[in-house]
Amino acid sequence: MRDRAILHSDANCFYASVEMALNPELRGKAIAVCGSIEDRHGIVLAKSEKAKRAGVKTGMVAWQACRLCPELIIVPPHYDYYVKYSRLIRGIYARYTDMIEPFGMDECWLDVTHSPMKPMEIAERIRREVKDELALTVSIGVSFNKVFAKLGSDMKKPDAITEITRENFKEKVWPLSCSELLYCGRATTKKLESIGVQTVGQLACLGADILKHKLGKNGVMLWKYANGLDTSRVAHESYSAPAKSVGHGITCTDDLRTVDEAEKVIFSLSQDIGYKLRSMGLRAKGVHLSVRDNTLQTVGWQVALATSTQDELRIATEACKILNANYHWQRNVRSLTVTAINLESAEEEIQLSFMGCPVDEKREVLNRTIDEIHELFGKSALVPARILDESKMPHGVCDELIMPGWMYN
Repeated sequence: MRDRAILHSDANCFYASVEMALNPELRGKAIAVCGSIEDRHGIVLAKSEKAKRAGVKTGMVAWQACRLCPELIIVPPHYDYYVKYSRLIRGIYARYTDMIEPFGMDECWLDVTHSPMKPMEIAERIRREVKDELALTVSIGVSFNKVFAKLGSDMKKPDAITEITRENFKEKVWPLSCSELLYCGRATTKKLESIGVQTVGQLACLGADILKHKLGKNGVMLWKYANGLDTSRVAHESYSAPAKSVGHGITCTDDLRTVDEAEKVIFSLSQDIGYKLRSMGLRAKGVHLSVRDNTLQTVGWQVALATSTQDELRIATEACKILNANYHWQRNVRSLTVTAINLESAEEEIQLSFMGCPVDEKREVLNRTIDEIHELFGKSALVPARILDESKMPHGVCDELIMPGWMYN
């Protein structure tokens, strides 16, 4: 029986690379894609290879990144173009297989088991075609399962191919830190370290029963991954799992120490949630907030909404209420995640107000207008005033607001 052939293709520095493809003058320079760039308090969402080498990290505040890399060029995000380029890359993948499973906007697994071409040949063609046709680069892992294929794509960056086989996986994979394994996060890594397990090889050689006792089902799953026993399938390109939630989270490079700092991050994270809900034709009936403190302990809470919504400002406001009601600041905050939950079709009828009009009707009209402005002039054309440094706002700036909570630039 023919062994499986799985590729994992990862577009290198995707957001930043798309910005350089859109504006060739940025190529080879240190750039960072940031939300809310106007007052240098935006968060770094992505960075180029040159910026990465200078120490710029995802989650940094823009002014921190500029201090590390004085020549850094900050650009606003253009999500519509990222979606477009993501589809174009997948179009190249589709030349070789219809078994294409996205893992985020910039990563995909491909099952090429039944292709008459050799897996490494397919990987090389994809690498070259993406580069020649889209001016982007990808790193590709080639292996006999999904987990090792993803590990391979992380081993050499940018613009590289790494093959992990049944014969060499112990040599290539086992020396790696456990944190490199899929779904082995910080908390799990910390638990493994507490029992003396630091590498994938140590994890693989530990008894599955011990890991089950320590980590439950997740421990057995990681043991299988470490031993090359992952058998999960690559989904067909036509498969679309129903969206259960739409969220956005980020780990900050410096701890958040005050409510005000946390609320600014919440409003920044929430900006695109409403846009995604509207583009997907969905409404949220609830909001969830997840908080991880500086000891890596995570807590979360959620609330149900009286009426479903697509409005990012309402989502952000509810998330801030959750924070203020539940988090008591015994420790500083390391990361935050805002999630719109309990989704329903936007075509569903929503609860009417006592005046007989949908509660969010006016907001929906304004949001559609904002979406149109963003599509025409970019995401930075309108930003939530809440995430700006109010002490630096000119006197009377609130008169320039074109809708509650939004500022026109």
